[in-house]
Amino acid sequence: MEAIVVIVGFLGAGKTTLLKKLVESAFERDWSPFVILNDYESASLDAAQLSHKINPNFLKALNGSCICCSGITELRESVNRIQTRDNGITFIEANGTTDACSLMGFLGVGINQRFLSPIQLSVVDVKNWQQRGEHNELEANQIQVSSIIVLTHEDKVAEQRITDVKQHLKTLNPNATILTSDMLNIEMLPEASPSHNQADKLEHHKAHWASSSTDLPPLPDYICVKDICEALPSSILRIKGCTKIANEPHYTYFERCPDGEVYVRPYKGEPTTGAKLLTIGPGSDKALLERVINQALKQSSKR
Repeated sequence: MEAIVVIVGFLGAGKTTLLKKLVESAFERDWSPFVILNDYESASLDAAQLSHKINPNFLKALNGSCICCSGITELRESVNRIQTRDNGITFIEANGTTDACSLMGFLGVGINQRFLSPIQLSVVDVKNWQQRGEHNELEANQIQVSSIIVLTHEDKVAEQRITDVKQHLKTLNPNATILTSDMLNIEMLPEASPSHNQADKLEHHKAHWASSSTDLPPLPDYICVKDICEALPSSILRIKGCTKIANEPHYTYFERCPDGEVYVRPYKGEPTTGAKLLTIGPGSDKALLERVINQALKQSSKR
């Protein structure tokens, strides 16, 4: 029977990085992974980053609808349509604001019998755990029915912080296995059992946030990336962009995480969505995005 591993975690916790590692580990063992990605606006953009690692026929992007509620039927149908493979394993990366408890409750109903019961793997950023203000409740909810919790960004904090976070996680989910990403072995996943932890109910509207996107023209320099990210309000918790910069032949991907850090890296291939700027969080608005882009371009013309 084929394992289904649902990867959840708050925006910027490191879900996609962990997913890439798991896909590589699967191939090393001659397993056949299938990946489903869900995000408000950018699932297709994220999927393209995995397309050089995995056959596009084994990669599915679910844009827009949230798989913990309105998108659950599409998710369930996508899983049931996955072709039978030798040594198959299915990974589902949920968007960063998913009501994880609702997702697991809904997903377990109506899945083809050739699959094992889905298990949930939560990614926790120890640096920013429960530093989310009004979003702490959502972040805490995301680990309560997890079988495995993977800690990330532990190199950025003191050992005492890691100990404190582990203790807090244990109070919320006493039965979960807590590991660092280096300790996680993919062979653990098919053997893991679904969590039976009693979760606190989340007011579901707290998992539904504003999102927006707009076309992003080529940028004359990297300073424009910085200007765009700094101009968008802190209420917008995630910014993603992909476009060409200056005369470089390749596309460039950038993102601003909830803690304000900006990461820039080359983008492999060409985005199927075209060059885009995408945001998630209160205040996301297409008119605002367009205004910020135009402002950054005007500033660049004065340099």
